[in-house]
Amino acid sequence: MDSRRTEIKTFLASRRARISPEDAGVPTFGGTRRVPGLRREEVAHLAGVSVDYYARIERGHTAGVSPEVLDAIAGALRLTEAEHEHLFDLVDATRPVSPGRRTPRRGGTARVSQNLQLVLDAMDIPAFVQNVRGDHVASNAIGRALYGDPGDDPAVPFNYSRFVFLNPRATAFYRDLDRMKHNNVALLRQAVGRAPQDEGLQQLVGELSTSSAEFARLWASHDVLRYRSGTKRYHHALVGDIEFGYETFEVTGHPELLMLVYTVEPASPTAEAMQLLANWSLDRAVPAPRQSADAAIDQQDPDLRSV
Repeated sequence: MDSRRTEIKTFLASRRARISPEDAGVPTFGGTRRVPGLRREEVAHLAGVSVDYYARIERGHTAGVSPEVLDAIAGALRLTEAEHEHLFDLVDATRPVSPGRRTPRRGGTARVSQNLQLVLDAMDIPAFVQNVRGDHVASNAIGRALYGDPGDDPAVPFNYSRFVFLNPRATAFYRDLDRMKHNNVALLRQAVGRAPQDEGLQQLVGELSTSSAEFARLWASHDVLRYRSGTKRYHHALVGDIEFGYETFEVTGHPELLMLVYTVEPASPTAEAMQLLANWSLDRAVPAPRQSADAAIDQQDPDLRSV
């Protein structure tokens, strides 16, 4: 419980620190400010609550706090939609489980169905299914060819976070590596907020924090994102510079999984590069990675979202 309260404290404090009084429309009346951003009393004023009440909330004492108060605090701190949702997740994690409230299910595994694998295989663009930890639990041949350059072991399950922070090849592969690293950490931060008891997630964060100083620095920023859509820019060793749009979809029956589908502009250089890569992948016959205990999907709360 204490660690979850600490998460609320550090998250709210980090959001306060990034907003200047001028941006929030708060008069300063001169003088020296000892801390960056807004003071607790200024957030309390903007949210319409007492200073003592806001201070209790920031310390993680959230019993009885209404959604309306959390909404007001989110507005005062100018939280993004993802941050707003993350605040609710953090507060929810500090509360005792009631009989009518669902908790993440432990034990057991769920596999990607044969039909879903056939859907992936029918696509001529990269497509993946990943779990909350960022494990690619299913993919199609062109997707495996995209990430699996010659020399990689196709039998080793692919984890997006480990690749970005621990694989030296990521430096040349991503054309905007800094953005990818920031986004990856922010997605993991949101996933942990939704599933604070997920041991696999906690182990992954611990591994990355001890193995990568850059991950640890970004993790301390408390930024959060939601995986929806956007662009990805790569430099592939075989076909050169490529750029995709992407969209994400929940997997029917398994909302803890996310299907990630890349999109390509017709007749673009990327489309031509993908045709070359597809031909290469057919010749090489890149096999699907094996299912392992690390890549298996814990049966989690249906409200969870993948990173």
